[in-house]
Amino acid sequence: QARVMESGGGSVLAGGNLRLACHASYSFHGGYCLAWFRQVPGKEREGLGSIYSGTGFATYADSVKGRFTLSLDKNKNTLYLQMDRLEPADTGVYYCATRGDSACLQGSLLNTNDYWYWGRGTQVTVSS
Repeated sequence: QARVMESGGGSVLAGGNLRLACHASYSFHGGYCLAWFRQVPGKEREGLGSIYSGTGFATYADSVKGRFTLSLDKNKNTLYLQMDRLEPADTGVYYCATRGDSACLQGSLLNTNDYWYWGRGTQVTVSS
């Protein structure tokens, strides 16, 4: 019965920055896996990064490593995705997802089928 909800999407010029937020209905003080995905037009849903709430251990897809950063605010039960140096190819719908165990505590977990609960998504549009 976990719930997550994204916010922070919008329109930005190429080279700009956005920070997305994912608020969860459960406490991050336990150990759970969370992730960000995106759906780019014409492409399959892509896992961007996973994070384990117990330690903050995070992994990233090669396509966004160095530009995107996952972080947690445990007091607010919120997962963030900081996106820097955005490109038009980053345009799409961004989703957060979670699962109620620690499967990602020591490794990457970036497949769609790995996650149990999903938000509705938030649109990100990057124009040149």
